[in-house]
Amino acid sequence: MDNTSNMLIDFTKMHGLGNDFMVVDNLAGDITFNAEQISNLANRHFGIGFDQLLVVETSNTKDIDFRYVIYNADGLEVEQCGNGARCFARFVSEKGLNNNNPIVVETRSGIISLHLNDNDNTVRVDMGVPIWKPSEIPFTQMVNEKATYNIEGFEVGVVSMGNPHAVLVVKDINKEIKKTAKEIQGSDYFKKGVNVNFVEISSNNKEITLRTYERGVGETLACGSGACATVAYLHKLGKVKLEKDKGVQVNFSKGFLYVDIKDEIVSMIGPAKSVFEGRVEI
Repeated sequence: MDNTSNMLIDFTKMHGLGNDFMVVDNLAGDITFNAEQISNLANRHFGIGFDQLLVVETSNTKDIDFRYVIYNADGLEVEQCGNGARCFARFVSEKGLNNNNPIVVETRSGIISLHLNDNDNTVRVDMGVPIWKPSEIPFTQMVNEKATYNIEGFEVGVVSMGNPHAVLVVKDINKEIKKTAKEIQGSDYFKKGVNVNFVEISSNNKEITLRTYERGVGETLACGSGACATVAYLHKLGKVKLEKDKGVQVNFSKGFLYVDIKDEIVSMIGPAKSVFEGRVEI
């Protein structure tokens, strides 16, 4: 598509625990977005308003159902989005684009499986094995066995779930996080940016409360990959207990999801909801 011309596109507005998305079917391959268009669409006053744009595209890889493309509100493409993956699964199912279950999709960071639970409208996402090696996150530090580093004066866990995450354990989750998050994001250690997670651990070590300040977006109401990265890090340090068939309950301001770890593979189960359908000119 010529970006200087106008085009009407259909979209669905969705959310996972308040982490909201514009979802677009581009299986025909006739839609091309640029960063300015995405940023304008993401604007909550003059556009549609969303944390991420999710695009359904065809995959040329054998046994892969779709290519899952993710753009942050600033218009830059990113590697992974866990809450978005659940919405992606619901979207392709509800639109009749695919009848498989699980649905296998490829992202910039690898292959993930999406399992639809029709009895309660939740989706389980198998996010894969956490990445701890700094060069693969990417994070410009020497390997630390416990994955805890001193960054800008803060003790920070660093891990990737396909996208880079920093984890800070705090005593009061309600304190201001923006300044600290910006300092960590502004450090020289993360060449592709980082999502910064602030976590308060419950007294029974079976629940956590999480707030995430995402690169290219700011604080979001929930972050699925952040939940997975945080639980993986805390489990590595022995700070959380995995309940059988549940894992750890991760609480956000608008609800909760579960994150479990089996054979090193991290999975999460949570809701995905459609809000409205629309058509917009780009």
